[in-house]
Formats: sequence, C-alpha cells, structure tokens
Amino acid sequence: MNVLWIMVDQLRWDYLSCYGAAHMDTPNLDWLAGQGVRFNKAYVQSPICGPSRMSFYTGRYTRSHGSTANGAPLRVGEPTLGDHLREQGVHCGLVGKTHMAADLAGMQRLGIQPDSMIGALVSECGFEVFVRDDGENPTANSGRRSDDYEEFLRRNGMDGGENLWEEWANTGVTPDGRFVSGWMLENAPYPARVPKDFSETAWLTQRGIDFIESRQQAADPDQPWLCHLSYIKPHWPYLAPAPYHDMYSAKDLPPVNRSPAEQQTDHPLLQEWMAMRISKSFSRDEIRAKVGPVYMGLIKELDDQMGRLFGYLKETGRMKDTMIVFCSDHGDNMGDHWLGEKDMFYECSARMPLIIYDPRKQADATRGSVSDRLVEAIDLAPSFVEFFGGKVPPHILEGRSLLPILEGRKTGWRDFCVSEYDYATREPRVELGVDQADARLVMIYDGRWKLVHVEGMRPLLYDLQTDPQELQELGADPAYSAEIDRLQGLHFQWARRHHSRLTRDAETIDRLAARGAPPGVLIAYANRAEADEDGRIFPDHVES
Repeated sequence: MNVLWIMVDQLRWDYLSCYGAAHMDTPNLDWLAGQGVRFNKAYVQSPICGPSRMSFYTGRYTRSHGSTANGAPLRVGEPTLGDHLREQGVHCGLVGKTHMAADLAGMQRLGIQPDSMIGALVSECGFEVFVRDDGENPTANSGRRSDDYEEFLRRNGMDGGENLWEEWANTGVTPDGRFVSGWMLENAPYPARVPKDFSETAWLTQRGIDFIESRQQAADPDQPWLCHLSYIKPHWPYLAPAPYHDMYSAKDLPPVNRSPAEQQTDHPLLQEWMAMRISKSFSRDEIRAKVGPVYMGLIKELDDQMGRLFGYLKETGRMKDTMIVFCSDHGDNMGDHWLGEKDMFYECSARMPLIIYDPRKQADATRGSVSDRLVEAIDLAPSFVEFFGGKVPPHILEGRSLLPILEGRKTGWRDFCVSEYDYATREPRVELGVDQADARLVMIYDGRWKLVHVEGMRPLLYDLQTDPQELQELGADPAYSAEIDRLQGLHFQWARRHHSRLTRDAETIDRLAARGAPPGVLIAYANRAEADEDGRIFPDHVES
C-alpha cells in the first residue's frame, strides 16, 4: 500500500462542486469524492502557509512545533511525518512545495552539516526531495527556487534571463503583444506567457507521475511510499495560462460574502485587518471582478490535471494499492468580510477541503459518503502512520487517525477543534502597538460556535447555526457571555494538555510509576525492616 498526498495552496473548500459550489464544475475531484469520504468540517491548524504546513508535517499544533509564522524555522529535532514513516520502512518523498525553513542555527549548534544525509532530511521537513518548488517568487526565495522547473522551460524552448518563472509563468500577454507583470492585479485577466502544458500545475503533475514511476526503478521496488504532491496554484500571483485565463467572467463569481455592518465593528484588530492594502484591494468590486474569475480558472486547470493524474493511476492499476488524499493548506478570503488573502478564521480561510480515497476493502462501506466530524489538519499524520501498519505515538502526534471514520467504525471523537495564528509580523500588530509576544489568536470551534481568543482584547464570537455566513460578530454582546465563558473553558482545557512531553510515552510513564524509585535508591525508609517489607533491594555489605 502507498499514499499519494495531494495538497493545493490557498484553495477554498467552497470552490469545488463536490462541496456544493454552483459557480464552477470540478468533475475530477467530484469523482474522487465519490470513491472515498468527503470531510465536511475540516480545519487547518493555522490559516497561513508555513505554520499550517508544519502542523500537517509534524502532526502537532503550532504552539507545539513552534514554527508559528512564515519563514520561522522548524526547530531541529522536531519529529516529522518522514521520521515516523521511515521507522516503518516507508519512503517519504516530496514533489512540490513545503514552505519549510531549515533551522540552520540549530543544525550548526549540533554539528549537523546541511548537505549530510541527516542534514538534508532535517532541512526538508523529513521528506526525501524528488522535486522542491515553493513557487511564488524565485527571486526573493532564491534558496528555495527550483532549477528543475527552470530547466524544464529551457528544454522546451522558453529561454530568457535568470528568472524564467518570472518571465514566463508570471508574465501576462496583452492582446497587442505587450508583456505585463502578473504581480499587478489589473493584469490578472491576461493569459500567462507560458502555455498550459508547461505551467507549474501541469509540470508538477508530470513530476508526480515521474515520482511514482521512479519507485518501480528503486533499489527496492516493493518498498511502500508516500508521495507528497504539493501544488503551488491557485495561490497568488493570480495569472492563468490560456484557455483558463478567460474561461470564467465576473458574472460567474458567487456573490461576495460581506456586510456593511462588518465595517462598523468596534474591534480594533478587525478594523486594522480591513485597513491593510490587500484587504482594501479585494474590497474593490472591480478588482474582485478581475481576479476572481482567474482564481476559478486556476482551480479548473487543477481539476483538469487531477483528471490526468487519476487517469494515470487507473491505467497503471495504482488505484488498487494507493490511498489518495486531497486537501489544501488554507483558503482565500477573495473579498469576503472586506478581506483579501487568507488570515483570520472565517470559513473561507480556516476551513479546508479534504477528500480521502482508501483502496482497502475495509473502506468499501463508506465510499461516496460525507463525514461531519470535526477534523483537524494534524489528523493526517497519524492516519498515515496507522495506514502503513504502525502504532500511532499519541504523546508526539496530537491528531487522531481518520481510519476509523474511513472504515465506518463507531469511535469517540473530539468536541472542538483549534486553529492558531501568530500575527507578530503583520501590519495590524504594528499599527495597534501590540507587543510581538502578545500577537496571538486562537480559534475554538465546536461545530456551531466559533470563538477567537485575541490576546489583550475582547474575543470574537460567531454562531454558525444562525449565521453560517459569519456576518454577525457577537463578542461584545453580553447576552452571549455564557457561550464565551464555555468556549474559553474549552480553550483553557486544550492549553493545559501536554504539548511538549515527547520523549516518554504513556506506557513508559505507567511502568515507571508502578516501579517506584529505581533499584538501589531507598528514599524515606526508617529501617531495614521497612525496606524488606516493601521488597526493596538493600546492600548486603552494610548493616541496617
């Protein structure tokens, strides 16, 4: 058995037709949902790329692994999915994006060379890299740019300067032949200079197929594998190749989800978030009308590539031995709530699509079903460990295996889920004069009520049963104080858990408790008789 774990960057759950989207059609992902389980209430551990992904890759909350912001290194020694799976003899490979930043200072302190075998694994979040490409901006991310994609473009006649991504994938072409930058939102409707068969999405699909085929040529072709196929789009810059650039128009967009009352909020954090450039831009109807259809086009391109990928798996018989997991690392506000980008914990940002196809007979009973269980991103790592036959270490992995749900087994489950956000590097923190140590947000969601703890300010509260669009913020209303107290109690309950006791499992703790003091250590015995009665070992060469 193998796992193909597909992750998409900045994909909203409600832009897939299998999740009820009426404004676009994603037949290939709909097909996958029909073969497995579609999770309807799945949430990321942080609504921003880096911290979210580090939680996926460690199976731990952001407060536990410590990589709380984009660019914050994952500390050396933090156990990763790759570490757990290697212990089970599984090859854990990467094709695409991780947003991982290596803890170079920690490696230097411990004498680990980055180019050593251990150093490479530590630097890449435990993955063995087949291809890494974090996309977005190879000029700024020079240490993470992919020569593989650059070489691919050159081999196919797309030459230029030192940044072919910028010149081809992120350059639009106007009707009169001018080249324009994909960074400018007004240029979103123009087709990307790169042809669709050579886009990042098409290229990564091929590299995912190449990885699967390479395992047949490996030293041990029977070794089970997990391939993390991690796509860059539909993350910004919003630029799509033809014909996806104009496949949709503004009239195809769903109505924007926002209310004038939201702009009248008395909450300083919301005020500052709506005042950011990205939020002001996406609050302009003309900008959303240009960017939104291209976002949809990028999703349609992705779905078409999923059809290509799933077709390959069917033709090669890999559907019989490969679990397929499809998810995103977070969503995109796209003008909802007067916000742009991701951030905050609205459903459009913190809720993710999650579809799992399990080829085993045990999962036959749940095919095509929908689960409303509260699922967290950290649940995938223990699911993979159990799928490959391993024992899940609950003192390390803080998520819960989803296999009982996939198999239709009755099992206890969580009553609430948690997401966190460290906004220390964001503009609102600076504008509000909040100390960087206090720039923390925590979401507690119980399936109806969503509380956002804001350190140093009043909480935010939403009732998704009566207000599923989250347009009415209730945190300042004393009528809801009881709900706030209850949810804050859940937050306190979660915060009191063991988040860092990684080196001893529960069985070891119980064994040590039953044993008492180590042999030869005699504490608080008044005389030899008490020690003998307690079965303790006493040195024979001395008198009591």
